[in-house]
Amino acid sequence: MRDWEQFLTAGMLVAMRLSGLMVFAPVFSSAAIAPRIKAGFVFALTILLAPVVAAVPGAHAEIGLASIAGELGVGLVFGLSLMMLSEALVFAGTLLGMSFSFSLVNLLDPNTHVDTPVLGQMLGWLGVLVILGAGLDRVLLEAMVRSFALVPVGNAVIQAKTGAALAAMAGGIFLAGLQLAAPVMAAALVVEMTVSMVSRLAPMLPAQVVGIPLKTLSSYVVLIGSLAVWPGWIERHFAALLDAAGKLLVNG
Repeated sequence: MRDWEQFLTAGMLVAMRLSGLMVFAPVFSSAAIAPRIKAGFVFALTILLAPVVAAVPGAHAEIGLASIAGELGVGLVFGLSLMMLSEALVFAGTLLGMSFSFSLVNLLDPNTHVDTPVLGQMLGWLGVLVILGAGLDRVLLEAMVRSFALVPVGNAVIQAKTGAALAAMAGGIFLAGLQLAAPVMAAALVVEMTVSMVSRLAPMLPAQVVGIPLKTLSSYVVLIGSLAVWPGWIERHFAALLDAAGKLLVNG
C-alpha cells in the first residue's frame, strides 16, 4: 500500500512538471494538438516515468505547496526558455515585414489568438519544421526526463534569481530576431538609398513607385538565399536555450 501511495504521489508531481511543456514549449503547445491528446500524452509519460522517478536517490514524493510550486516551476523554466525561440522568429518576421513593405499584412495566429505578421507566421512554421525534422522534440523530452535525475521530484526550488535570469534571456529575443532579419534589412536599405540618390539626379523619376517593387524583389532574393542557413541557426539556438534552462535548474 505504501508503494502505491508513493507511486501515485510521484505520478502527480511528474505530471505537473510535464505540464509546462504542453503550455509553452514549441510544437507541444501548438493549438493544432487537441487538449485531450496532450492530456493523454502527459498521462502516458507519467505512467512510464513515475516508478523510475520515485526510486531516484533523493526523491521526496510528497504532496505539498512547496513541492507543487517547485514542479510547476521546473516545467515553466523549460517551456518559457524554449518559447523564446518562437518569439524571436515572430520578431524577425515583424522586421522582415517592414523590409518587404508588408507591415500592415497580418494574420490571426491560432496559437496566441492575436494578429501576427504574415512573415512571422512563416518563420514560425519554419521553426516547427526544423524542430520536427531535426528531432529536437525528442531532445527536449530527453532533457525533461534527465531533469528528474538532476532535480529529483519534491526537491525543486525556483528562486527569485531564476526569474531574473529568464527576464534577461528574454532580452535576447530582440538580438536574435535582428540577426535573422539583418541580411534582408541591409539589402532593402541599400536599394532604398540607391533609389533615393538616383531620384536626386533625376527628379522626374517616380522614386516611390519604383522603389517599393525593387525593395520587395531584392528582399525576396536575399530571403531565399538566407533560408539555407536558417535551419542551422534554429537548431543551435534551440540547443543553447535548452542548455540555459538546464543550468538554471541546477544553479537555481
